[in-house]
Amino acid sequence: MGAYFKLLKDAAGEYRFNLHAPNHEKILHSEGYSQKAGCLNGIASVRAHSADSSNFETYTDGAGKYRFRLRARNHEIIGHSEAYESAAGCQNGIASVMRNAPTAEIIDID
Repeated sequence: MGAYFKLLKDAAGEYRFNLHAPNHEKILHSEGYSQKAGCLNGIASVRAHSADSSNFETYTDGAGKYRFRLRARNHEIIGHSEAYESAAGCQNGIASVMRNAPTAEIIDID
């Protein structure tokens, strides 16, 4: 199986998506959406914006781990990474999103 977006409904009733690499590692996750259609639009936005490296923002969290955010052209955050131990690992995560998001299938487990 290649990369995939897993669309799910959480315990609070919100829709979320996670982007998984072909090795099944989660490489990006979304905020919660009140409607499934909004979540699907979020996936479409990730696909549209992930091809441009300038849409990614890297930062160090309070625990000293490296993370990134993917932003839309309007600067809204459309996805967050997991924590990485190194800046190089974080950059590899960005590269994986750029490579995998445009063609990742959607698995709806709602």
